[in-house]
Amino acid sequence: MSQYRAKATPAQKIILLILILIMVGFGIWILISNYEPDKIEPGIQVNATPIQEKITEDITFQKDEFTIIPLASFEIKGKILSKKRYRLGKESDLSPFDLALGWGKMSDESVLEKIKIWQSGRWYRWKTKKYPIPRREIEKNSANMHIVPANKDIKRKVKGADEWDIIELKGYLIKVIAEDDWIWKSSLTRNDTGDNACELIWVEDFEVVSE
Repeated sequence: MSQYRAKATPAQKIILLILILIMVGFGIWILISNYEPDKIEPGIQVNATPIQEKITEDITFQKDEFTIIPLASFEIKGKILSKKRYRLGKESDLSPFDLALGWGKMSDESVLEKIKIWQSGRWYRWKTKKYPIPRREIEKNSANMHIVPANKDIKRKVKGADEWDIIELKGYLIKVIAEDDWIWKSSLTRNDTGDNACELIWVEDFEVVSE
């Protein structure tokens, strides 16, 4: 006894492919819409404050077209509140990643869940409907860090770090000079806000210490 199996027409194959793509796309949308960064329990996770020491000797070195001038040695342990990759402009050639880091009460999940945090235009931005801690504590215990990787390994590690990870980094706060009198200079205090308040960091050591 022979069996006859009808072959799918080209139109039917196209419809089937479209249905499969729709199902795959819907599954991806479900995964993305339900994704939340891993969180750790409420409570201060980073008690240490950034360590900075002024450099008294004149040091300069080159990275591609940029002249790097270290201004102060710098170490920080902090929680990644937000991370953004930049790709356009001279700044991005030097510093492809910005990390908004928090320490002290700005590493406490019970505080952070009440603050909306995002980054744009090389700025770290935040807003809250009701301050969980005083505004000045938010400003003094968090900052936007422009990361200048010293080598490809550091760049790879920064790229692999996620929001809510606790990281440690060491390096230098720097001033950078390029052609046409282009200058980019780090803030040297955690007490400032607004324009020019971000840290520009030459990073020589970077580790994720808690995920």
